[in-house]
Amino acid sequence: MKISKDILNTTFFHAILITMPIMFGYVSGGIAFGLLLTSKDIPWIFAPIMSLFIYAGSMQFIAIQFFLSNTNLITIAIITLLINCRHMLYGLSLLEKFNLTGKFKPYMIFTLTDETYALLTTLKETNEANKSKFYIYISSLNHFYWVFGTLIGAILGNIIKFNTKGLDFTLTALFLVILIEQIRSYKTRLPLWIGAICAIGSIAVVGKENMLLPSIIMSTLFLMIFKKGIIQNEHN
Repeated sequence: MKISKDILNTTFFHAILITMPIMFGYVSGGIAFGLLLTSKDIPWIFAPIMSLFIYAGSMQFIAIQFFLSNTNLITIAIITLLINCRHMLYGLSLLEKFNLTGKFKPYMIFTLTDETYALLTTLKETNEANKSKFYIYISSLNHFYWVFGTLIGAILGNIIKFNTKGLDFTLTALFLVILIEQIRSYKTRLPLWIGAICAIGSIAVVGKENMLLPSIIMSTLFLMIFKKGIIQNEHN
């Protein structure tokens, strides 16, 4: 059965092609999360519910430990804020694109992840694509991939017992792949060096457990300082 040219040229199909690398990562990562959650004797239904309404990959892996240790809500809220505060910072660069999506803007903000951000900031838009629909499709497809993956993993984990050792590294591996793609898409390496130096400096000063927020703040400040130089290098 041949796929018609009209279908191939649709904005939705274009979004599917763009998000294919994320799909493989999110489905496999979601399966890992579902397997890990059920291996701790947590009801499988929690996996798709968390993915649908929380949708925070690394935070969901950490939340498994919260379930097991009966962590209080205040501690959970603080840790969640520290881990996900980066979204508030780099999400500012997407406000112009999100404004195009109208009533879907709250959903776009909710579904902003590291991988979606990387995609939205590096994709090559075509004149044929409806920008607002294109952005919505990308975000919603990525959301669907993650929910689908966790559902499959939870169902499998509920039926078959797996050795889950090392599965919590899945999202880290995916993030490294996205980082490499980001590096390859830019001419200048200055943002990479700024991020690396700020991260190492934060670890040295406050330790690896508390390094995230200080490193993000320092990176943002230095990027603002060197903004003109970075832009000039990109256009040379």
